Amino acid sequence: MDKTLVIFAKQGRAANQTVVDILAKLSVEEREKERGSYYHSLSGLVVHIVSALKFFQTLFKEPLASHEKASAALNILENLSIPQETGTAEQWKQLGEAILVADNALVTLIESLSDEDLKRAVPWFKGNPATVPLSYLVESLLLHGTHHRGQISQILDELKIDNDYSGISTEFLV
Repeated sequence: MDKTLVIFAKQGRAANQTVVDILAKLSVEEREKERGSYYHSLSGLVVHIVSALKFFQTLFKEPLASHEKASAALNILENLSIPQETGTAEQWKQLGEAILVADNALVTLIESLSDEDLKRAVPWFKGNPATVPLSYLVESLLLHGTHHRGQISQILDELKIDNDYSGISTEFLV
């Protein structure tokens, strides 16, 4: 198992939870306001992050079908409902719960993988090349979340809202 990937997955999970907690303190109007990003609003960015967590992990399901622990982690996502509308407190709560489930599945999945597992071929969702190593898609997924949390951080900086969730922490080295 690549311990670095586990550390980054745990950091991503903690950062996602902090983002959800920070944004929960904003009004619905502030979360839903058009911010000029590709996903429009702060809520739209969070919906995209959790949707990508689920989507990418579904790409791993077939190549890891014979891997009992990995399959168990991925099966959790089958019934994961991701609210696309976040205009109510209940919908925002459901989104926060969904991102935690998806992040926990990713941490559990990565912890279950051996170095050989990470070399497995996974279908490349763009089709060319046909496959890529599992490690590449796991790394890409982790970077994807960092990228979009950076967008959220920039918007929060403009709003003068403290958001130091991407600082360097050693709590995940244990």
